[in-house]
Amino acid sequence: MRTAEQQTGQQTAPDTGRAAGRAAGKAVERVVVLALDGVYPFELGIPSRILGAADGRYEVLTCSADGGPVRTSTDFTIGVAHGPEALASADTVVIAPVTPEHVTGELPAEVAAALALIPPGARLVSICTGAFVLAAAGLLDGRRATTHWHLADRFRHMFPKVVLDPDVLFVDDGRVLTSAGAASGVDVCLHLVRADHGSALANFVARCCVVPPFREGGQAQYIVRPVPERGAAGTAATRAWALDRLTEPLTLADLAGHARMSARTFARRFHDEVGVSPGRWLIQQRVARARDLLETSDLTVDQIAGRVGFATGASLRQHLHTAIGVSPQTYRRTFRAAARPDPAEAGAAGLTPR
Repeated sequence: MRTAEQQTGQQTAPDTGRAAGRAAGKAVERVVVLALDGVYPFELGIPSRILGAADGRYEVLTCSADGGPVRTSTDFTIGVAHGPEALASADTVVIAPVTPEHVTGELPAEVAAALALIPPGARLVSICTGAFVLAAAGLLDGRRATTHWHLADRFRHMFPKVVLDPDVLFVDDGRVLTSAGAASGVDVCLHLVRADHGSALANFVARCCVVPPFREGGQAQYIVRPVPERGAAGTAATRAWALDRLTEPLTLADLAGHARMSARTFARRFHDEVGVSPGRWLIQQRVARARDLLETSDLTVDQIAGRVGFATGASLRQHLHTAIGVSPQTYRRTFRAAARPDPAEAGAAGLTPR
């Protein structure tokens, strides 16, 4: 399965300038979330909840296009503290999603005027139908992007200049990131923390918010999960077992044997539950473990390869390049300088769940 970086059609290495800036102690990044009429309250709160848990690295503000209250998708209205002028000071702008009834191919005048205030170098992020807003403003023309799979045909019809991929959780196209429906907003916000400050902080934020620390951007949005037969076993226990044994050359037969299933049944059930094959999942976990060791240890590439279950350093280099488009040395240089909290000292540092 393709990774989020591969969705972009270009090699997207970690943003070394942004990460270096964080390491050098630059000012806290200002993230401004734009709430429009018809906004989904759950998704509107994701940036504040995820980025707000990142050890004070982000200041998250919420604004509306006219400075007034915002009607939500449900039976209440939200009063926000800021008007569109907040967008002029943003380092990152997040477009929160609205109901399909509020999605059109053209922007209301006040929304267009608000978007015009965004600084040229600001990073742009959309959640779900927020991609329609970016596309209507012409900000996705020629770019690869995603949105909720259910609205893919409508999006393609409205915005033929956008290279839409509706089969992924999020797409990182450098300065512009788009994500799919609902909880994929959590994935893209954790991706921002990881890209800006490294895996250790992103993992800690995930633990604070009790969400999975990493779902690859290229994971399928929509996975058909049939109701299991009565008494049917799942694969969760075997996945936990495998994570403790990544150094071993695990095979499909090993995994199926632990789950007490035939290889064919296990592979089918695993894909139904996770969305990728067992082999692909093992590679993803090994790459994720390798990235953490590159950030937090002085081990050589060959030593890391051995600790995560790749046969050679060359194999690790190949898989890491396939996943994120850079070499282990480049990845390490990018993130080793970034300050990362020690989870054991999190309480002392004020990193407490909120």
